[in-house]
Amino acid sequence: MILAVAIPLLAASVPAAVREAPRNVVVVFADDLGPGEVSHAGGVVATPHADRLAEEGTRFTDAHTTSSVCTPSRYSLLTGRYAWRTRLQSGVFSNVAAKPLIAPDEETLASLCRRAGMRTAVFGKWHLGLEWERSDAGPAAAPPAGENTFGSWTVDYEQPFAGGPLALGFDRFVGVCSSLDMPPYLFLVDDRAEELPTTNKRWVRWGAAAEDFEAEDVLARLGAEAAGFIAESAAAEAPFFVYVPLTSPHTPVVPSADFRGRTGLGDYADFLVETDHVLGQVLGALDESGVADDTLVLFTSDNGFAPYVKIPELEAAGQRPSAGWRGAKADIYEGGHRVPFLVRWPGRVAAGATEGRTVSTADVLATLAELLGATPREGAGVDSFSFAPALLGREQAPRPFTVHHSINGSFAIRKGRWKLCLCPGSGGWSAPRPKKAWADESLPRVQLFDLVEDPGETENVAARHPALVEALAARLARTIERGRSTPGPDAPVAARPAFRKSLLERLPVLGR
Repeated sequence: MILAVAIPLLAASVPAAVREAPRNVVVVFADDLGPGEVSHAGGVVATPHADRLAEEGTRFTDAHTTSSVCTPSRYSLLTGRYAWRTRLQSGVFSNVAAKPLIAPDEETLASLCRRAGMRTAVFGKWHLGLEWERSDAGPAAAPPAGENTFGSWTVDYEQPFAGGPLALGFDRFVGVCSSLDMPPYLFLVDDRAEELPTTNKRWVRWGAAAEDFEAEDVLARLGAEAAGFIAESAAAEAPFFVYVPLTSPHTPVVPSADFRGRTGLGDYADFLVETDHVLGQVLGALDESGVADDTLVLFTSDNGFAPYVKIPELEAAGQRPSAGWRGAKADIYEGGHRVPFLVRWPGRVAAGATEGRTVSTADVLATLAELLGATPREGAGVDSFSFAPALLGREQAPRPFTVHHSINGSFAIRKGRWKLCLCPGSGGWSAPRPKKAWADESLPRVQLFDLVEDPGETENVAARHPALVEALAARLARTIERGRSTPGPDAPVAARPAFRKSLLERLPVLGR
């Protein structure tokens, strides 16, 4: 049930049968979309374009992000490396002045695809840090008294930024710095602000904003930009890689005028419809340009459903955003990191199929490398296991193990049916939350779940399987120490997670 033999990332040889590579690749990355929100997985709101991908491609039912929040999961998707190997040990970037998380010489999906001869572009939410010139000029417009503007007036928007998409393998970028509830509120084009901020606006948080920028207009712009790039590339007969990290259905929940009221089930339901519509724009552009049959399309999300979004109308109609899995965004439980995962490549990937083996979004790098016959840079993709054989209907061993990470930096390690959570409680926003859970000495420091017998993670069986707990903890300690989880030479270890004293007392192997 778990996936994928790792391909040696330094090996140049690729099986001949795999060398008929996709000419184009499109990755659409939703923001906070839970596994139960698409209609083919039980969602109440119709998502016909996601459903079309499920009908025309393969649906992976045991798919996960590496983290239950967005900055680290975006890092892992693009690099094939767990973000806790970097300076980001918990949380997300919430300030425009956050330095780039991806190193200048680090391999990304874009740099890999560019070397394979493809035009590369990203349209959407970056949220991985940018290197701006600093400014001490102060705000162009004073925010309301006492309001925090999250550093959004501390950078010089007249200057280009470094360390962004263009420095990491992308030829084109149109999008926003981070989430649409985090300033600055303006579009970025390539390596600079499209329009200078002259005012303050608020979507959850106050901050610097361009006068004409409105959050409800962003999805339409992203869909149009992605469709235009596809059409342009197809007309030039140029292979392409397009990454579309959407800003939705993350807060602010702002369906545009064309979608507001569409479902009768509230703004969030309307926003889901608009999110699916953008996916449809991308699929439509592939169809209209005549390149759909030559294009591998992957649709997934950065983490699970955001529980702070209240959806009473949807819940009354039977919506289960986490599809019955425990927890939601931010948690170490399955609802935090289990996501929709659909792959279509006509004539190569089975249509209407479901695949139950475990995959991680970190696996996309190694998978594309194998499909494209490309060799990643030395030391790249140290946590990326190719699932290309599973896509192409070939035999494949299970993924050896998978590491999960929560918003507060708690770990879990999954091997087959067993999942060991190295914390009491959720590690996130579901009860019991970390502060109370660690203070409650009646709660075990570790939780072991059998996901076959207990998919809802309701019964902690750690006390019954002490040897298994020790073995899984030792496996995690080893992958931290080696700097990689895939086969190959040990990689440099830039950062080591710090475990709590009470956890180390329970499992000393984590401190060795």
